[in-house]
Amino acid sequence: MGWPAKQGRRRDPGRWGLRYRAFISYSHADARHATWLHRRLEAYRLPSRLRGATGTHGPLPERLSPIFRDRDDLPSAGQLGPQIQAALENSEALVVVCSPNAAQSTYVDAEILTFKRLGRGDRIYAFIVDGEPNSGDANECFPPALRYELDADGNLDSTPANPVAADARPGKDGKPLALLKLLAGLFGLPLDTLRQREARRRHLRMTAITALAVVVMLVTSVLAVQAMVAKKAAERRQKQAETLVDFMLGDLNDKLSEVGRLDILSSVNDKAMAYFQSLPKTDVTDEALEQRAKALVKIGIVRSEQGALPKAMESFKAAAALSGPLARARPADLARQLAYADILSYIGVTHWYQGDMKGAQQGFDATHNVLAAARRHAPGNPRLLYQLTNVDNNNGHVLEATGHFEEAAENYERMLAAAEPLAVLDPDNLDWQGQLGLAHNNLAKMALMSGNLAKAINGYRADLVIQQHSLDRDRRNNAQHERLLISRATLGRTLALGGQLDEGAALLRQTLDDAERLNVMEPGSTNYQFDIGLYAYQLAKIERQRGQAEVAKQLVGQSLEMLEAMIKASPEQTAWQREHAAALTESAEQIIASGKHSDLVNNQLTSALETLEPQLKENQQDRGIVLATANAWLRLASVSPESRRKALAERALATIDVQTSARQDPRLLALKADALTQLGRKHEAKPITTALSAAGYHDFKPPPSTPAYPAATTSPKR
Repeated sequence: MGWPAKQGRRRDPGRWGLRYRAFISYSHADARHATWLHRRLEAYRLPSRLRGATGTHGPLPERLSPIFRDRDDLPSAGQLGPQIQAALENSEALVVVCSPNAAQSTYVDAEILTFKRLGRGDRIYAFIVDGEPNSGDANECFPPALRYELDADGNLDSTPANPVAADARPGKDGKPLALLKLLAGLFGLPLDTLRQREARRRHLRMTAITALAVVVMLVTSVLAVQAMVAKKAAERRQKQAETLVDFMLGDLNDKLSEVGRLDILSSVNDKAMAYFQSLPKTDVTDEALEQRAKALVKIGIVRSEQGALPKAMESFKAAAALSGPLARARPADLARQLAYADILSYIGVTHWYQGDMKGAQQGFDATHNVLAAARRHAPGNPRLLYQLTNVDNNNGHVLEATGHFEEAAENYERMLAAAEPLAVLDPDNLDWQGQLGLAHNNLAKMALMSGNLAKAINGYRADLVIQQHSLDRDRRNNAQHERLLISRATLGRTLALGGQLDEGAALLRQTLDDAERLNVMEPGSTNYQFDIGLYAYQLAKIERQRGQAEVAKQLVGQSLEMLEAMIKASPEQTAWQREHAAALTESAEQIIASGKHSDLVNNQLTSALETLEPQLKENQQDRGIVLATANAWLRLASVSPESRRKALAERALATIDVQTSARQDPRLLALKADALTQLGRKHEAKPITTALSAAGYHDFKPPPSTPAYPAATTSPKR
């Protein structure tokens, strides 16, 4: 059976003149599902024997095209305005991609409500990808406008609607059957009509593609052998073979992926790889070598996407062996330089995925050298500049991960130098503007770690301006919302380090409020849940420093509740565990600051260290883990008997002293001064705190005037 026919209304044949066959309504978080659905709907061809016949909605077309999907057809539309309204009015049907994200999306709900008010409620089709229909809880996948009918005034009333849905979830209809159900509804045909035809078509297609793959491989092999007979004949047949190989790596790969024949797909790529390895590298044209390199890169990308990283590396290195000499032979040929740099970057990324940081750095360094040399011939080429920003960003993060902060800063300086002319060249290109903001953010972090607080604040402010501008141009871009949250929170924390507590608290409060709002709109997103847990305890720390003890207590409680629920659902997430440990430390510090010591302080700090100490053992140069662990040790030391206090403080001091880079990081120095003070070495701590104060840094522990145990400390933690 197909979609049940609606009683009382039949399609008006005159309405076939509308511009769009359908309008796809979806939450930004479900863009992957919407993109897949859009492509499949427009690509489907109705069987020839059915074309021209009459379905429930009128004469049957060959294809359902065009279909409107707002982020494709109106990339600049930022809200449900006149353009979206016009698209809805010109759409035959409305397809709603249903999930908990969609159920909470105000945009999706408004689009459904608008379409119903046009009098086309019978042409709304639900396509379920996640959640549960009509559950009425956080797992609800139907937006309110889909769940309820309209009253006489065009407003939602309490009468439940009965939307007909195709359920693409695993264990339900599944994607293939759900797609057919949706197609049947849009065409106005019984489901069995399409199902039977699709079964025959799929069988024929799989048989044909499988046979074609075998034939192509056999023909390629024969041509490769014949190419050895005579030079002229070899050149002609080699060209034919490479044309076939190009087909194998392009259209045939796509078709094999569509029918799920990964076994043949892998065999095709292996056969193509073996063919290229058998070819001579001399006495052939440069153009032929360039084509071979491109084909090898295609093989490498497919292998990488399949998770076959060693084979992917083999392909990329084979491509580099061809592309490198070509690039070196013509240093002024920008196309060759960019092609070679792309291949070297793929090699670096593949090393990175394999956990080989040294190999990744070498790959990115080599990429940068090629691009820097090419820049002398084309200093303002946008693609070259953009590639430079990416490779310097990647290499900087590799260097950070290995504790080489000074070298990372050099990469970020180069990134900024390449991003600035890009941003000037096209102020409306959000990708280029984003790279400029990211460069400022990276350098601000490096400035902070070198002790230059003022430079760090200026850099974070520059990033915030850019990220806010980008969001203003595309308010529906949730990824940009996330980037703005990070930018605003980073600036707020850094301002607090410099004693600007009021502004820092205001920025963190705005960040937390926005994260909570986004979480309501997209309740299935763990990104926003994590943001709430993270920014709540970070704001709690600043509020504690401002003397707002009750506010701080409520915030850290909110943080712990959110992070504990997330960890319970996904206990393998080490980043969540680390921030939960930091929130426990903040909670303990609030109790210490109140002067009401209890077993809870010891329990919270012990629990935090049970998480942090194993992570520190694995990542002894990771600055975030070092700071969090040393701080927890020192907070526990401050409420411990003398013998234990000294042992904990010595452990913190030893961890700080083995840091190999960015040793002037004021957060690190503040913890060192704290450790020295608790060890009774105040004369060594005093010059550190004096220098920190002179540099404008305020977030450190001054030497206590009373013994650390059992007296409470009221100064802020680091």
